Formats: sequence, structure tokens, C-alpha cells
Amino acid sequence: MKSFPLLFFLCVWFTVTSARGQWQTTTYTLKGGWNAIYLTGDVKQDTLDNLFPPQVLQVWRWNTNPNQVQFTTSPSVPSAGTPEWSVWKRGLPMESSFTQLTGQTAYLVKCSGTPANTYTTAIKQSPLPPSAIWVRNGANLMGFPTRLNGTYPTFASYFTTFPAAVAANTKVFKYIGGDLGAANPAQVFSPTVERIDRTQAYWFSAEVVGEFYAPVQVSLSTANGLDFGRTGSEITALVVNRSTSTITLTLAPIASESSPLGQESIVGSVPLTRRSFDAGSATWIETPITAAYNEIIPPGGTLQLFFGINRAAMTGAAGTYFASLLRLTDAGNFFEIQLPVRARKTSLAGLWIGEALVSAVESKPAADAVTPTSREFPLRYILHVADDGTARVLSQAFTGTLAAGANSFGICTKEIGLKADTKAGAARFVASHLPLDKVISAGNLSGLGSNLSCTISIPFDDPANPFVHRYHPDHDNLDARGGALTAGKESYSVSRALGFTFTTAPPAGVSATSWGVNVIGGSYTETISGIHKQAISVAGTFTLRRVSELGTITMN
Repeated sequence: MKSFPLLFFLCVWFTVTSARGQWQTTTYTLKGGWNAIYLTGDVKQDTLDNLFPPQVLQVWRWNTNPNQVQFTTSPSVPSAGTPEWSVWKRGLPMESSFTQLTGQTAYLVKCSGTPANTYTTAIKQSPLPPSAIWVRNGANLMGFPTRLNGTYPTFASYFTTFPAAVAANTKVFKYIGGDLGAANPAQVFSPTVERIDRTQAYWFSAEVVGEFYAPVQVSLSTANGLDFGRTGSEITALVVNRSTSTITLTLAPIASESSPLGQESIVGSVPLTRRSFDAGSATWIETPITAAYNEIIPPGGTLQLFFGINRAAMTGAAGTYFASLLRLTDAGNFFEIQLPVRARKTSLAGLWIGEALVSAVESKPAADAVTPTSREFPLRYILHVADDGTARVLSQAFTGTLAAGANSFGICTKEIGLKADTKAGAARFVASHLPLDKVISAGNLSGLGSNLSCTISIPFDDPANPFVHRYHPDHDNLDARGGALTAGKESYSVSRALGFTFTTAPPAGVSATSWGVNVIGGSYTETISGIHKQAISVAGTFTLRRVSELGTITMN
């Protein structure tokens, strides 16, 4: 655009690849000549040749440009020689500068024929969170998430809380088909009558700075929507009521459409929850979002929403993809905002560190009953789970730059496995109650509800054996002449049979936040043989936290 006075419109783009996306189809009505449309989501699954009907000859994308100048009359013909525009021309790849449609972006579309000719095109998109930034001294080509209820709001009513956009000294233009000129785009002279079509884009000459896109503003703790990924457990949303009236906000879960050809399949909707804090019990309450519900936002007020995820309801193999939408609408039928929701079924692979809390010990004099202790006794445990689920209990682990191979970051069981000049940045984890340099196979951890078990053997002459004392003549396993003694003379071999039962819900007193993702645990048992003439059993709970997601480990 050469003479179009340009207010700088900063659009925030989010890249959606074949690995991430939820889908919703929007139908656009085009006329012969020039049209302006607005896409709320990315379209990366197909070429423009296939997305648009053959009557669409050119598509021009509006780009941000901070050096634009203000216009005083009307927009003029777009030009590929200016930075504000990128162009696609059917059948002319050498004259085209883009090949995919980007979400939260406005486009000019040129069709063959006259305004009497009408074409419709349905475009499946991966919705993005709403975004709009108004900057003074330029022009804004913008679209808005108005309500899809058959009757769009008027410009005047929609911009009640942002009146500068449609003030008397501003100009608003819309495209109506036909050649570019005095009649197209046409100026909107009656904002109290003209309605905002959410599929169209409009030019605004308003000299105003702001981020208005609807009577509410939604801010998320994650940039790309409600994206829980493989390990996320909570996302916060702040919804600001910009109006002077109370807003009844309706939130509804919406299933995604099926993925386009070539895109990753969606197994199902994300099992989203809303989290509320119960001050009486000082706990978070997780309520599944299975139907629409309402929230009230007072005039000028801010509503803080906490969203969680029920990962126990996610079926399939690790990495399985779930995606859906959360729709926000209001009782006044002004806006309809679609927030993308996505998550992957987590894997338990990685390095886990935590404690078993022994709270009950078998009492031999009391008829072998396991009785509660006066207080819990902690035992640190280090667990590594491989990508295939193989679990190992470790007496120590190191994380840092590995000495072998490409010197990548990794996990090893001995210090020798670390690159010498990077040890200052490495970390060492130790379970001091276990014999040093032990790697003990514990079975396969397929998920919550699984059991792991292993036996730790401590030979009678092991330095970690509780009977052995190197400097005490009665506990050094040597006779009076310095000869070696056999087992059972001064010390005894000890074995510890460990049992870990992983529960789908956290034990009492443990927060449910991140449970099953970054925090796992359950019930703990141990049977000790060799300390007493009879085996002694202990019991309690254990909790482990993930410190690395690496499913590989170097055992030196």
C-alpha cells in the first residue's frame, strides 16, 4: 500500500505445526472484486491454491510496519513493493511472497467477476488467542471476535468502552467487492447501524493506542492458549471487564473438528478442570468442565480463573495428542472468543527424587503387629525410569554434560561419566542409606497404579553394612590374628526388600497439583532381613518429584 495512511497494527503470530493444533471451520463469503477477511487461526495444512476456490486470483496479507504514515482520505491499491504487504497470486509462484495463512491476521482477497458474483469458501483453522494492538499515527486493518449468533453487534455498541475507534474524527472502511476506488472500500458512516462481521476485516484511521479486541480482555499464563503440553498441570487466566456493566461470562468446552489430512490426529478433548480453593480445608477442588458454566465479572472488574487437567482420564500411549477449545461468550451477545486447549499424555520417563516416610514398624513383642511410629522417618530415594518404562533404584546420580559422545546434557551414575571441565555446573544426588554405586532393577513402571519392587543386598563385609566398623575389633570381620572371618561371626548379610505402589491419587496431605506428571508416589513397604533373627517389616508413603525428563542414563 503506497498512499494508505498506515496506523501500525501489531499482530502477534503463533506458529502451529503439524504436531500441534485443534480445528474449527469458518466460512467466508466473497464477492467479485476486492474483499477483506480476518482469520482467527493458523492454516498450515494446505496450499492457497486448494484452500480458495478458483475464482480467487490474489490474496494480500497485511503486515506490520512501524514506519507507516497516517492517511487522510481512503486506502489505496496494495503494492508488493512496500513492506506492509505480502502477496500470493494464483499460478504465479515467482510473484508470490507467502504460501500459508497466518492466524490473527487480515487479508485482502481479489476474486474474478463483479460484486453480483458471490463465492463461499470454508477454511479449517487452528484457532489462536485473540490479539490486537492499536498504535497512533497509522492505519489498522483489523478483525474482531464478535458473537456468532446470527446478529452481529453494531460498531457503536461494540466499541462503547473504546470509543476512539469510531469517534467523529475517525474513519472506518469496509470492502464490498468490485474494483478498488472511491466506492470500494466504502466508508462506514453509521456506526450505530453498521454491524461487525467477525469474518471481515476493516480499516480504522483512529489515532489511538490500545489493545482492544472485545469488551473483555483475556490474559493467559501460557502464550499459545491453554497449552498443558506433556507435564503442565495448571494455567491461569485473567479476564478483565472493560465495560461499565456487569458481564455474565459463559465458558463452554467445545470439541475440535477432525484434523486435516497430513496433520496429527486428535484422540479426544482435553479433560479440562476448573480449580477453586477451599479455604476451610486449605485444598484445591478440581471440578471437571464437561458443560457450560457461568462466571460473573463486575463493571471494571477482573476475574481470575484457574484451569487444571485430569491426566488420569487421558488414555493411550505416552505422547498421545488431545485438543479442544474453550469458548467464552457473554449474555449481551457481543463476543465469542475461542481459546485453544491442548495436552499430551505424559510419560513417566526421567529422573525422580524424593522420600519415603516410614510411619509404621513391625513390633515383634506385640504379636508381629505393624504399629505407628511416634513420628515419620525419611528415607531418600532416587529412581530413574527409561523411555521403555524400565525402572532402576539408584544410590547416586549425576546430571550435567557427559564425557562421552557429543558431550550432551545427560544423566550418569558415576562422576567419571561427566566432562571434566564442566563439573562445576553439574549436580549430584545421593541416597545415603543405600550402598554406594548401586543400580538396582525394580521392574517396569507403566503408569500410575503400577508396582515396583527390588531387593537391596548388603553383604556382611560391605562398608555400608550396619554391623561393620572398620576400627572396632569386634566389628571389623577379622580374628585376633588379622585373618578374615566369614559371615555370621561378627557381622551378618542384610537384605532390604522394597515395595513401591504408585497411586492415581496423592496420599493425604499431599497436593494434587502436578500429581501423576511431575509428582508421583503412593504406599511404601520394606522388609528387612538380617538385622533381627526374624524379618522386620515397615510401611509408610513415598513421594517423588521429577528433576529431569531424560529417559536415557549412562551407567558407568
